[in-house]
Amino acid sequence: MVRGKTEMKRIENATSRQVTFSKRRNGLLKKAFELSVLCDAEVALIIFCPRGKLYEFASASMQETIARYQRHMKDVQPSEISVEEDIQYLKQETASLVRKIETLEASKRKLLGEGIESCTIAELQQMENQLERSVSRIRAQKNQVFHQQIQQLKEKEKQLAAEHARLSGKAAENKGLYEQWATKEGNGRGFCSAH
Repeated sequence: MVRGKTEMKRIENATSRQVTFSKRRNGLLKKAFELSVLCDAEVALIIFCPRGKLYEFASASMQETIARYQRHMKDVQPSEISVEEDIQYLKQETASLVRKIETLEASKRKLLGEGIESCTIAELQQMENQLERSVSRIRAQKNQVFHQQIQQLKEKEKQLAAEHARLSGKAAENKGLYEQWATKEGNGRGFCSAH
């Protein structure tokens, strides 16, 4: 089946427009991914649908790629950027960081079991999986620490056993010397008292 060339104008039928948007968006995202993998390129793609929903792809961090683009544009364009524009940019960056912090704090609260009433089954399942992975890593680390401590205690036990054997030998040697001395002293007294 050969398709004709698509006329480049707005699609009037809303359903057809939505289907075309969805297919072409997926194709564009796929191409962006392929470009980043095949050519080791840093790619960032931002798409807003007519309803305002955001779709994005970034081979690295979206924020870092945008910041890199803005730095590049500053270098390319004449340096007529005003202090006010810099302030505006910093405000946007600050707002973005605040949103990230809020998202991370909300995620942390949810992982602690707080505020999960509004979560969907999928979100709850994702949190449960994340917690299970965390518990698994914690248990593995705990077992490794236990193993190291057991090895250290076994080494200490060997050292103490060797020290015990050395001291026992020394004590037996001293006991033998004492018994010899006591025997000589006892014989000497008996000899003296006989005269």
